[in-house]
Amino acid sequence: MLIDLKDILKNMLNTTWPIIVISMVVIISLRITDILIKKEKIVLYKEILKLAFVLYILCLFQIVSKEDVSYGGINILPFKEMFRYDVGTYLFYKNILGNLLLFMPYGFFIGYFLNINKSYIIFILSIIASASIEITQLYIGRVFDVDDIILNVIGALFGFAIYRLIYKFNSKIPEKYRKNWLLDIIIVIIIILVVRFIVL
Repeated sequence: MLIDLKDILKNMLNTTWPIIVISMVVIISLRITDILIKKEKIVLYKEILKLAFVLYILCLFQIVSKEDVSYGGINILPFKEMFRYDVGTYLFYKNILGNLLLFMPYGFFIGYFLNINKSYIIFILSIIASASIEITQLYIGRVFDVDDIILNVIGALFGFAIYRLIYKFNSKIPEKYRKNWLLDIIIVIIIILVVRFIVL
């Protein structure tokens, strides 16, 4: 399973690396200039989360709009496509797990940036985002699939649940121990682990 997941992530990276590099250079240079002009204090983990969110949105739309082998079509029957793939196959991981993982960051980032604790807001916003992707795909020669929307929404809710767990854990830490440097270290470690998992 981890090998298949790693292959899927490497394939996504092969598709999106140009937009990641260009966007990072532009965004980081703009942000550094803004910080220097306004003489703002830098909080590393917040800056990394902002950058990650922008890159995630750009890569999300790069991934879902890339050329595909399908030639249009509509599936409005829930769970029809989900049960088409055998559990443990590459197509299962790519289509089922891939759609779940694709929207997990969306749920996390929305929870973090909007500072909300209501899952129904994530539910509504992820339906809007996923449905807009599926409708657009229909008009660029790809397939509209209600199962993708269902999986994207579930993925977003999982991402939001992770955000809420982190938020609850952080709120139980006494105020004097809540330090930005600790969050900076944690987020850098997470980035290193993710990059190491994909590359090695």
